[in-house]
Amino acid sequence: MKKWLGGSLGAVVVNMVASSAALAVNDSVGGPKVNQLNLHEPVTSIAAQIEWLHWMMLGICLVIFLGVFSVMFYSIWAHRKSRGAKPASFHESIGVEVAWTVIPFLIVIGMALPATKTVVAMKDTSNADLTVKATGYQWKWGYDYLNGQGEGISFLSNLATPPEQLYGAEPKGDNYLLEVDNPLVVPVNKKIRVITTANDVIHSWMVPAFGVKQDAIPGFVRDTWFRAEKIGEFRGQCAELCGKDHAYMPIVVKVVSEEDYGKWVDEQKAKMAALADDPNKTWTADELRTRGEQVYASNCVACHQATGKGVPGTFAPLDGSAVVLGPKAAQIETVLKGRPGTAMASFAHLSDVEIAAVITYTRHAWSNAGKGEDPVVQPADVRSSR
Repeated sequence: MKKWLGGSLGAVVVNMVASSAALAVNDSVGGPKVNQLNLHEPVTSIAAQIEWLHWMMLGICLVIFLGVFSVMFYSIWAHRKSRGAKPASFHESIGVEVAWTVIPFLIVIGMALPATKTVVAMKDTSNADLTVKATGYQWKWGYDYLNGQGEGISFLSNLATPPEQLYGAEPKGDNYLLEVDNPLVVPVNKKIRVITTANDVIHSWMVPAFGVKQDAIPGFVRDTWFRAEKIGEFRGQCAELCGKDHAYMPIVVKVVSEEDYGKWVDEQKAKMAALADDPNKTWTADELRTRGEQVYASNCVACHQATGKGVPGTFAPLDGSAVVLGPKAAQIETVLKGRPGTAMASFAHLSDVEIAAVITYTRHAWSNAGKGEDPVVQPADVRSSR
């Protein structure tokens, strides 16, 4: 009996150890580390300056704290009533007044000078080698390469964490909620200017390892910059509460060598040429459905779900929707302008072909097939409605 119990207990221990090992969380590559307390390891000069300022100011504050409380506790102990201490009677001391005015002033100046130097450097976006516009959407990032090598490249960057991990069906990966399908790719040791704006609400583009955090505000254009000194992937997140899926819009920047960056630019331009949509072409229903399924997966599935059932109380279902099954004009207007006062944002940033395709897809998907009016929407229909 003891032998059996000992064997069973041993098996339980082994299984517990194995389960713990299977559930162990590792450091995120380019992101936060397990039990991290300090700032991210800096990979830009600005981030290194921020880290130095952090420790310098923390050290000054610690010295002041220890000095002030040491004097206070010593005074309480050495001049207590039980030792016969008698309070002094005086009106003022010019020396003390001058000291506690001049010394804090010098401390503040000593802290402000290096901090101001770093803040000024953070805002100097001149002479950039590459300019990228980062547009915040609910809930993803759009990148447009405006100047420099790669000019004209444009893509959306969506959360790539599998739904099974989001809903607890599978163990969470090391880069849970910090992985995307299309990272921002930049060359190492080049000054990258990032212009930020937003399509709907306020977002914030933040990559801690770069020392960068810039708000993206609808109707405004702001900018920041970084020069990564190390090759690798570096992760950040939207740092402004922007809606129910705020946690689902991570940022991944892939820093590569100049040679690899040139290859990536060539590959992207080749893909864009291959996928170029002809807005003047009359598309077949099958072509639109195929293209629309891709657009739906990139832009709509997070809210309206793969089943088209939506999220009750938040996102209306598309399966069986009166708008989807009704005249095409109403659905085109909804996609172009959104629905004020609801979670439905405008998707006017999509091309005429993409909007026509995704509308056609929804009119043929799920139980909608063969039921509604205007089953096929052409790019010309969208163009005339803009």
